[in-house]
Amino acid sequence: MKRGVIALWLLAATGIVHQVKGQTPAKELLRALQGGIQVSLRQYQGDSLVHQWTFDGNTLTNTQGRWQLQWQQSAIPGNPAGQEITLTCKLVDGAAPSTAVAIDFGFGRWQRENYVMVPAIVYNGNRYRAIGNGYNPDYPKDMYFNPAAPLTISNNPRLSVSDAGPSGLELSTTNTSVPAMSFYAPAVKKGWMVLTEQATRYGNSGLSIRENDGRDSCTFTITAPAMRKMAAGFGDFHPSGDQAPDWRTGNEITIRFRVYTFSASGIPDLLKQFMTLRKSLSGPNHPRNLVPMSKLAALGTDICRNNFVETKAGSYYLPENSRNFQLGWVSGMINTFPMLALNDEKERTRVARELDFITSRMQGKSGFFYGSISEGGTLSTEKGSPDFPALQAMVRKNGDVLFWLMKHLLLLKAQGHAQTIHPEWEAAAQKLAAAFVHNWQRYGEFGQYIVPETGEIAVFNSSAGAIVPAGLALAADYFHREEWLRTAEAAATFYYQRDIVARGFTSGACGDISQDADSETAFGFMESLMALYQYTQQPVWLERAKVQAALCATWTMAYDPVFPPGSDIGKLQCHMAGAVWASSQNKHAAPGVCTSSADYLFKLYRATGDEHYAALIRDIQHAHTEAVNMPGHITTNYMIGSCMERIQLSDAEGRGSIGNFIHTRNSWTETNGILMAMELPGIYVQPGEGKLFVFDHITVTPIREGKGDVTLRLSNTTAYDASVSVMAESAGAAKKPLGYTSFLHWPKVAVAAGVTVNIKVTKRGEVTVL
Repeated sequence: MKRGVIALWLLAATGIVHQVKGQTPAKELLRALQGGIQVSLRQYQGDSLVHQWTFDGNTLTNTQGRWQLQWQQSAIPGNPAGQEITLTCKLVDGAAPSTAVAIDFGFGRWQRENYVMVPAIVYNGNRYRAIGNGYNPDYPKDMYFNPAAPLTISNNPRLSVSDAGPSGLELSTTNTSVPAMSFYAPAVKKGWMVLTEQATRYGNSGLSIRENDGRDSCTFTITAPAMRKMAAGFGDFHPSGDQAPDWRTGNEITIRFRVYTFSASGIPDLLKQFMTLRKSLSGPNHPRNLVPMSKLAALGTDICRNNFVETKAGSYYLPENSRNFQLGWVSGMINTFPMLALNDEKERTRVARELDFITSRMQGKSGFFYGSISEGGTLSTEKGSPDFPALQAMVRKNGDVLFWLMKHLLLLKAQGHAQTIHPEWEAAAQKLAAAFVHNWQRYGEFGQYIVPETGEIAVFNSSAGAIVPAGLALAADYFHREEWLRTAEAAATFYYQRDIVARGFTSGACGDISQDADSETAFGFMESLMALYQYTQQPVWLERAKVQAALCATWTMAYDPVFPPGSDIGKLQCHMAGAVWASSQNKHAAPGVCTSSADYLFKLYRATGDEHYAALIRDIQHAHTEAVNMPGHITTNYMIGSCMERIQLSDAEGRGSIGNFIHTRNSWTETNGILMAMELPGIYVQPGEGKLFVFDHITVTPIREGKGDVTLRLSNTTAYDASVSVMAESAGAAKKPLGYTSFLHWPKVAVAAGVTVNIKVTKRGEVTVL
């Protein structure tokens, strides 16, 4: 394909394309990638394209009338690799029924090996074998006990796995964490990215990618409005119902976007660029102070406190809305941690009873745990197959068990309750760690599903074990087993090289997806990298954590999207920057990380001083609060302090679901809210260094700063009293990794609702109320 000429294979086959050459803004940015940019008008009948006219220069006359383009192009301060462009298309004279405007970025010398990423939905082009036609499809027989089985995803938007023939995907901007498309071209060591706005006056815009039949050219398109033939659901597709607007004389549309071309040595460089650029077009978001973190923690622990049950199977805090018990992932042995942190004798006893139940009833002979058990005591299988009757369990759940069990043991010791640790808990942890080490030595990976009875990997080839290195690192330190730490390092290196460097995503942790790209493995692997940095002090883990944090950012809403004004979220005018998208199959965002405080982002901020990481976790915490059911802010129609898992910006569940909460509760979202309130400081400050970051829902103003102290004014504008934790340290102390129980030592400052308090904070962490 010649530079500046776009090959539109879909239209060329119908003979309705009017293709011309043109010179347009940003051409220098595209030249290094053999790229060009063109603007076209597309007329539809329903959702079927019937005519296309491409501009030659800035004017076009067709059967509809006379059209005019106006370009505004500006350099981006501090970033010579990018240009901001505002394009206005006006119908000067005429009438144009059912017409959309398209901006095509066409690239010649395209290679199938190019890494294509649309944040929160398309990773590596989603160019993998797909199965099923709906939510959580069954695995085919060839995926079981077969290490050679290819990575397999659900029926998601994707580029073709074949080397020839049609290949393309169509999305709305509301399918993404930020409206953007990007790729990395290894042949020329270049990356490219375009960011645009969610919508124009004609509604949400469209993002599409199409390769030609020969795979040597590719076109990335912004369409205003979105005009998809089919809309993506949860592993399936349905008619989009998209409609193009009718134009009259004088009507115009403005599309704003930024284009970047930059040098890159690999996929990690593209991800890091995304981390830097994700808010560059939308600008800073504006998190609201709604509910102090201490209030959320109190409400959440009260809900959990009232959900402790005794069943035939055992005693435990109820997971989700069922009396059956599920381990790890969204509930068991995670929601117990904040209850233990209360340092309340009654809850400590309850936690002990649950740990006794888990370690005595749910651990298989191999050392691995079964993932779920009925209230009657019957163990169940996960992702089972009639062809393989042995009970299976999620590797991700087992990774959670090891990591969180070790955190429980550390917390009990830090609280001065080491004598309450049952030997059976430590034995279970050692047996599980040894099982992971054995499987690593046997298979060279941890797999996605295992058989707890034998320890065999039932399904291979995913990142479900992403959090396992964190658990092994904690266990290695606790039990003084150096070889376990070496396994953790080897496994983390493997996952980083295979999944991040080579594939550009992590996948397969959620129990209701295939091996789709998902946010939970991304954040889980981040936990592992920071754990290895803590226990080895090797800079390589910190560098890899920076890349991984960037991948996590691709799953996190970067701006405050606009929801339908009549929807639940629209009526509450929620600021949802920070909502975390689930997976490429489950096309919705959620309030928080499943299931974690994501305090490793705060740890990375301390270690690097880069506020991108602090802002990322602050956004996540504040978006979570927007979804919590509170008086005057009803989200779940359930108890006060409850929360649910659906923040739906896309039409994956139908247009009627956009912006509407599900009127139920999901305990994992309540749990991660409590964890964020516990494991993130309300205020982080380095007195005398000019460094201050606020995570809590209060306003903090520096009044005076000395060499070793700072005076701060804390204002609580919410309707609830706050107990604000303060972490203060020197810049030198910040270089030392933060332990897993450090939050126990943060002093707290009471700030009543509507009250302002002044405090003095020293480098030694001392806080004085003035």
